[in-house]
Amino acid sequence: MNTLQQAAADFLAQRRIAVAGVSRNPAEAANAIYRRLRDAGYEVYPVNPSTVEVEGDPCYADLAAVPVRLDGVVAVTSPAATAVIAEECVELGIPRLWMHRGIGPGSVSESAVARCRAHGIAVIPGACPMMFLDPVDVGHRCIRAVSRLTGRLPEPVLAG
Repeated sequence: MNTLQQAAADFLAQRRIAVAGVSRNPAEAANAIYRRLRDAGYEVYPVNPSTVEVEGDPCYADLAAVPVRLDGVVAVTSPAATAVIAEECVELGIPRLWMHRGIGPGSVSESAVARCRAHGIAVIPGACPMMFLDPVDVGHRCIRAVSRLTGRLPEPVLAG
């Protein structure tokens, strides 16, 4: 896996994915990612310690509360919360972590990237899964193109 495209394809080839940072507000980016993955047929699990239901589905307080072994996590949280999520991934043996970044500052935590690397977790430090999940909507195609042109698309960090 050398490119973002390959890392995204590997991540999206998984079936059991948690989305951390979902909200009771359906307009939030995390909720849009959650719905898109769910509608595409993934087993997707919302994670937020402040609510018990999101989008009509049970919500889990943390990754340990999710009742299945996860293949990956999308963090749509503050960088500080992403560091906690990365630690949970280490503790639970979750092999993939995607740190969301759209137009704003995003969820990337450099300490979390380092922690993932040290523990064999493949991490995508930025971008949005909706930029790669077919069919990609026009808005996310545009964001991906602009991000590529401005150098804002990350390179995946592999276990090392």
